[in-house]
Amino acid sequence: MGTQAPTDEIEEKLAKQKKIEEWLPITGSRNAKWWYSAFHNVTAMVGAGVLSLPYAMANLGWGPGLVILVLSWIITLYTLWQMVEMHEMVPGKRFDRYHELGQYAFGEKLGLYIVVPQQLIVEVGVNIVYMVTGGKSLQKVHNSVCSDCKKIKLTYFIMIFASVHFVLSHLPNFNSISGVSLAAAVMSLSYSTIAWGASVDKGVVDNVAYGYKATSTSGTVLNFFTSLGHVAFAYAGHNVVLEIQATIPSTPEKPSKGPMWRGVIVAYIVVALCYFPVALVGFYMFGNTVEDNILISLEKPAWLIAVANMFVVIHVIGSYQIYAMPVFDMIEAVLVKKLNFAPTRTLRFISRNIYVAFTMFIGITFPFFGGLLGFFGGFAFAPTTYFVSPQFFSIPNSKHSVTLLVHFD
Repeated sequence: MGTQAPTDEIEEKLAKQKKIEEWLPITGSRNAKWWYSAFHNVTAMVGAGVLSLPYAMANLGWGPGLVILVLSWIITLYTLWQMVEMHEMVPGKRFDRYHELGQYAFGEKLGLYIVVPQQLIVEVGVNIVYMVTGGKSLQKVHNSVCSDCKKIKLTYFIMIFASVHFVLSHLPNFNSISGVSLAAAVMSLSYSTIAWGASVDKGVVDNVAYGYKATSTSGTVLNFFTSLGHVAFAYAGHNVVLEIQATIPSTPEKPSKGPMWRGVIVAYIVVALCYFPVALVGFYMFGNTVEDNILISLEKPAWLIAVANMFVVIHVIGSYQIYAMPVFDMIEAVLVKKLNFAPTRTLRFISRNIYVAFTMFIGITFPFFGGLLGFFGGFAFAPTTYFVSPQFFSIPNSKHSVTLLVHFD
């Protein structure tokens, strides 16, 4: 009898933990296929940032710009492979969330302090940027279709965009947004194709120039580093890799890294088909006069630009959800595990509505947030996307110490 009570208590605790994990959005469903990985990764990576790549090329120049684009593609593919491999590097355990890998490497508390702030800056930052981007794209659609209509403030378009997320944000887990993500992935390829295809149709502008736009050395250097941030933003997406892989079933015989990596390869082929034509063709056609959004440089035909902007709206709807899901997971985990709230639909309804309202409010209050891609690229996306150097950590354990390769991209 002396050992029965503690055993029952442990089993009850484990059952409660399992119930919570099955309720949380990241671990709530594990029946994803390899193609889910493909379009989730495309949606996470190929965002509105692709439309600023010609502008980045104008500030980087032909040589450095091409080298940076190619190296970014290669390096981020390699670091993404490392993340896929690390998901199940410890037998019998899955690192379903970015911060769990950090905690294993650096300790329960230090791992959270190192990883969570960066992850939240990126994911919440992207959601705010996409809230503004979605509103601006809707505004461009309106202005293109009805140029003689009364102008409507950006605030109202951001609110319209946010209203979609007040509905979609209540889809329970990653797999439940697969349809939205697929549509977003198709849209990203579509508006990228429109961007470079329409550029080819327009032809090279008169008196095109490929020299640096800035007239001073300091301005050229500042533009150069800002454009590095634009490229880093375009290649972002690693922050949700572990969470995407967590939705794929795994057994010792068939680990999740197999289908995950297959999807990643397909995603990176799509990334190449989107990024390189837009960046190179856009810069070649417009030179250093290209706008920070190539659709602005195109201007006509109005109907095609309206369609492209509508595609952008649909894409950022899906991308918002991809980046919001890990944030929902963190919020709900704290509410249920730390504050002992019951895992109910009401709790989820209230917490997610508050988050969407928060990102909408920041987007409306600071609409220039959408123009901070360079800043966010350089200071938030690059440390979580590019390979720095692998290090070996000896991690103390209550019974033994293990040595493992840990790297955060």
